[in-house]
Amino acid sequence: MSEVDYTLRRQVQEVSNLVVRLGEQVSSVSGQVATVDSNQQQTRSELQQLRDEFMAFVKQAESTANVQRAETRIGVIQDQVDHEFGHHKTVRRTAVGMLQAFDVGLVSEDNVRMVSDQLMIQTPRYWLAPALVALASWSADDRELCERGVEEAFRRSPDRTALFFALVLRRQGRKESAVRWLRHYLLAQDPAALGREFAVILESIAQGAFGLVGRELLTDTLAGWREHLADDAQSRTRQVTRWREEIDSLRQPSAKAEFPRLAAVSPQWPHLDSAYSSARAQQALLDKYRAIMKREFEPSDRVEDAVDDILDRLVSEYDDEELPLRRDLAFNHAVVGHDGDVVAARKASDADSASYEETLDYLTVQTTAALNPSAIGTSAATQRLAVAACNEWFFEAHTGFTRDYRTSVPQDVTAQFGTAHTVGAQTFHLPPWTGSFVRPLAELEKSLAGHWDQHMAPFIASLAYPTARKVAPLIAVVAGILLLVGAIHIGFALVAAVITGGVWGLVLHNGAQAAKRNQDNARQLLERAKTDSLHHLRGASAELTDWYEKYRAADRVDADCREMITSLATATQGGSPFEGRTVVKENQ
Repeated sequence: MSEVDYTLRRQVQEVSNLVVRLGEQVSSVSGQVATVDSNQQQTRSELQQLRDEFMAFVKQAESTANVQRAETRIGVIQDQVDHEFGHHKTVRRTAVGMLQAFDVGLVSEDNVRMVSDQLMIQTPRYWLAPALVALASWSADDRELCERGVEEAFRRSPDRTALFFALVLRRQGRKESAVRWLRHYLLAQDPAALGREFAVILESIAQGAFGLVGRELLTDTLAGWREHLADDAQSRTRQVTRWREEIDSLRQPSAKAEFPRLAAVSPQWPHLDSAYSSARAQQALLDKYRAIMKREFEPSDRVEDAVDDILDRLVSEYDDEELPLRRDLAFNHAVVGHDGDVVAARKASDADSASYEETLDYLTVQTTAALNPSAIGTSAATQRLAVAACNEWFFEAHTGFTRDYRTSVPQDVTAQFGTAHTVGAQTFHLPPWTGSFVRPLAELEKSLAGHWDQHMAPFIASLAYPTARKVAPLIAVVAGILLLVGAIHIGFALVAAVITGGVWGLVLHNGAQAAKRNQDNARQLLERAKTDSLHHLRGASAELTDWYEKYRAADRVDADCREMITSLATATQGGSPFEGRTVVKENQ
């Protein structure tokens, strides 16, 4: 029996060792699962970071390549411009110098020959060269050469030539002749396809360059053009669209930082943010155009000085043949200026597109002078008159802008919660909850808290230790020991059963305690998340109230804007700053 006892003891010990190792392996596997889950999350985070860094590198490389290509293109285009149109700059500089020499009578017959020989040969297609020959010949009293110069200039560019001589004669005080040239220029114009030099006409109105007679001629002509073009619905729509784009450009940045909780929980936040940004544009619009209309304009002491400025603009204009190259050059400069951002460069280039258009309709010229005067080379005084002349389109665009953002404000603003929280190796998903801020806040809080409790309870319960499922194998093992070993030696069977049950029970107890701690941790974590959700709900409710107050305050500026735009209708009645002194001078 001693040998049998020894064998039974050894078998019991082996069973006990197996149970202990089994418990250790279960604990080890649980720890490994948690480690793997943590490593997976870290790997996903690192991969996302790597992807973001790679995409940023690709974007930076693309931008750098765009800048390099643009710089290369700038050099090529500039060389082409200098080669094909470099002599035009010489003619323009000569024009300014000759006008100054013309004032003091320094244009001699030798000057005429020099101009004729050099400029005509160097620029065989440029209208300004023969116009300068005609001007110099007129000063030198060479009638035949003067007439040939005028005819050749007209052949090359009738519009610019007529306007050039109108300004030169006005500069010399020959008002009647200047107005005749001006009338000749206006009669030859198509209001639907005006040359780029027409901006000089707007500048002449603002500066009073042609006196009262010229102003009446221009006013009557432009009024007729405006009435004719206003019948074209598409043309009118284009102007309203440009004014609408101007107003849209004044929309203020996102207010997400000002309303962080509302932005985080409300699906309607993009609409709220857009409406608030638009409403704040009202003040920006009012400030900008009040400043334009109230801007002090200090004219030159003499009308002749103003005419000189206008002449400079006319003779400095690019020739039509240069425009495609100048347009391409401006775009590539914009690419470099925007650090390779082609989209931003294209947008900036399109904003100045009027600078490179060969023809524009009269309504577009007025709008461009009001919105982007630098694109056509007009002054602040001209911009002020142009803004006033565009009051109808301005008003229509502003009305549509205000109507659109007001109707975009959501009638029902809601809060939505649906989160996920990792608890050990498991993840709790809170199903989406939506509540309308139309309901009382206390009612919303109660509903959200109940939603959390409803879904937290079964999740926490699922983390409990499965005692029944774990005890079943223990009972089977103990029963097997009693049956198999008890048939040989009942005493040893009882000892083996007790030891096995004790060790296994200890493992089960440890597992149950670990599960209870996991439940407690999960309960604390989810209770904190629940409390945070309620805090966010209260904060979002308070921010929504604040949003409505600020939105209404910004929207109230609309009345001042409408009043300002309406007042522009009478702003066009004011004369040029030169008219008073011009009248006195002409009556002397």
